[in-house]
Amino acid sequence: MKQWIEPDALNPELKDIIQEKVPDANLDLCLTCGTCAGGCPATELLDMDPRKFLRMVLFGMDDDVMKSDWAWVCTMCTRCMFVCPMKINIPKMVYNIRSRWPREKRPRGILGSCDQHVRSGNAMGVPAEDFIFTVEDVAHEIRENDPRFKDLSVTVDRKGAMIALNQNSREPVTEPEELGPLWKILHSVGADWTYPSVMWAGENYCMFLADDEGWRYILEKFVDHVDNELGCEMVVNTECGHSYFAIYEGLKKFKIPHKFEFKTITELYASWIREGKLKVNSDWNRDLKIRFTLQDPCNIVRKSLGDFMADELRFVLKTVVGEENFIDMIPNKSNNYCCGGGGGALQAGFHEQRRAYGRVKLEQVKATGADYVVVPCHNCFGQLQDMAKVHQVDYHVIHYWTIICLAMGILGENERVYLGPDLQDFGLAKGE
Repeated sequence: MKQWIEPDALNPELKDIIQEKVPDANLDLCLTCGTCAGGCPATELLDMDPRKFLRMVLFGMDDDVMKSDWAWVCTMCTRCMFVCPMKINIPKMVYNIRSRWPREKRPRGILGSCDQHVRSGNAMGVPAEDFIFTVEDVAHEIRENDPRFKDLSVTVDRKGAMIALNQNSREPVTEPEELGPLWKILHSVGADWTYPSVMWAGENYCMFLADDEGWRYILEKFVDHVDNELGCEMVVNTECGHSYFAIYEGLKKFKIPHKFEFKTITELYASWIREGKLKVNSDWNRDLKIRFTLQDPCNIVRKSLGDFMADELRFVLKTVVGEENFIDMIPNKSNNYCCGGGGGALQAGFHEQRRAYGRVKLEQVKATGADYVVVPCHNCFGQLQDMAKVHQVDYHVIHYWTIICLAMGILGENERVYLGPDLQDFGLAKGE
């Protein structure tokens, strides 16, 4: 349903407001070449595309721009800027247009998640006490059921731990069985880690809402707790692209001083494999020859760490499943297409447009012929699952931690929710 905003006499013009806030946006450098529109899966949705949207801003069509819901369909994935010969920052333009919407008229799902996080420390409004109870309960169950992990330690707010683990609330709140595989990896390499209890959930929907105040508040509270109360040397983000970018970009945007080093868990997977701490190989898949492909999340590849991160993702996956069983999407790495689940799209309410956007990614996955898509990002995970279900395409979406633990022979029976029939029982005899 169209979310009309009453025309407002914007003074100064929208273009001037954006260029003041984003001096390096380069809006006036547009050559009208259309390269941005040609490479954007959101082109033609709601009769709009990035080139048209930019031109409307440049021509002072402020009322028409503010009447369009396209700002909430665009995922701000930055592929348009990546291919633009003039490097015009259309995503930041879109972000600032979102921020101009009356707050109460912004998408309800994103708004509610932002406000919940500010109030409670997570987008789902779960008390920290419930989070602590869940992780303690799951850890107890693992220790009881698997003698190999009788010494598994999971702590919250342990001062002096080297790593503060930034976990998306999806696992502890809706799928606690997905916590175990990551903990088993951390235990196996001897990682010194703890969960923080303040702003404990990694997601940050205030960023999607274009609510700078909320985004900053969540991040400042988190940084203060990690730096000044826990004293952790490193913050490690789990397999969640947008929660990584919320910290990565927020620290720079708001100039928040911090003492910790910030990394993704996949960077550590790669380091631990090279150091011999994470003892994993692809022998298990030598005869099975199950095929895998990889989704490059925009937020941890193109928007932040670039092809370095894309190469690390591939190094880990090829090590675990075998290089001969990995099929890359085309295009890939920093040039890969956004899946359509980012930018808050899963909660924005424009489901028809989101799924139309996702058709490009769906065709990419189908072209690989892979049985599994490994996805280190919750929004990509949800979108790719939804696209497979809606279009009845037979591929399975999994996390890195699932396939790593499977290869190591330590994946529990209840930790196989996302595996297909071909791997449901694989390796259970070793430890179950």
